[in-house]
Amino acid sequence: MRRIVVSVTNDLVTDQRVYKVCKSLQKIGFDILLIGRQLKNSPSINRPYKTYRMRLLFNKGILFYAEYNIRLFIKLLFTKKDILLSNDLDSLLPNYMISRLQKKKLVYDSHELFSELPSVQGRFSQNIWRYLEKRLLPKIKYFFTVSDSIAEWYFKAYGTKPLVLKNLPEYKNIFKSESEDKYILYQGALNDGRGLIPLIEAMQKIDITLIIAGDGPYKSKIESEIIKCNVTDKVKLIGKIYPDKLVKITQEATLGISLEEDFGLSYRYSLPNKLFDYIQAKTPIVATYLPEIKKIVTTYKIGEIIETHSPESISSTINKVLENGKNHYQQNLEKASKELIWENQEAILLTVFRNI
Repeated sequence: MRRIVVSVTNDLVTDQRVYKVCKSLQKIGFDILLIGRQLKNSPSINRPYKTYRMRLLFNKGILFYAEYNIRLFIKLLFTKKDILLSNDLDSLLPNYMISRLQKKKLVYDSHELFSELPSVQGRFSQNIWRYLEKRLLPKIKYFFTVSDSIAEWYFKAYGTKPLVLKNLPEYKNIFKSESEDKYILYQGALNDGRGLIPLIEAMQKIDITLIIAGDGPYKSKIESEIIKCNVTDKVKLIGKIYPDKLVKITQEATLGISLEEDFGLSYRYSLPNKLFDYIQAKTPIVATYLPEIKKIVTTYKIGEIIETHSPESISSTINKVLENGKNHYQQNLEKASKELIWENQEAILLTVFRNI
């Protein structure tokens, strides 16, 4: 069996895209080794393929990236492989070096515009990531990314256009039900730029509960905003929920929220996983006006789009969905849930790997 060594910088637990890619490649006969890292609080994992997680001395900042890339280079150097699959720019350099040194095929999967993330914008590190993109991406033959807008951006910036492999979920055939206690759901990381602060303020004009399922560095600010807006009886933080339990919470939600703000190109061109999780659960959506997200919601007519990130615009849009009722969107959600699935993207991935 030909072996593919897949590398990521996360702890493997919640990366559904990589999980789906590995399963699809294993299905057609590849031997998979997935390399990531072990964090202090990382739970154990059970995958149908081999995994290896590195314990690092540093887990953030420049020292993390330096240590990870050195450790990954050494691991790849002495690991049996036929093909290398690098996920995102922060794992690309050691993969590229090994592919040249040992004459191995390299595939690159860009999950986002890494060099345009808000966390690196305006910093010296952004120049480093842009330099790596400029030097490496035009030399990579097999290249995927997650949205049409990102693919176009890479083509304009570097003259190389990746194949688009959208990060769609596997089809679940979920029967839509709704909790007796109606609620709005936000699922995902608690980071800046997710529209959570104006959403909490908007809850002053909304009569049902908001459940926030997730964790992240913005949590304390969100908690303060909940108190400030006097909506402690309406907004519930339930923390990070494992996917199998989150499915039921999403299925029973009255509507789902995806309010990403225009914090640079990475956010502007994103297609968040939660958008498709809502669709699979057949839950109507209130979403941002950013182009890729708006295109999905308006094409399939599965929710409503806010005009701005003002609390007034958010509350009026949410109330419109509540007034329309779930039946207004159900037929379109049924159609979208059968079309926007991993099974319809898988052929793109498998065609490339079968011909490498």
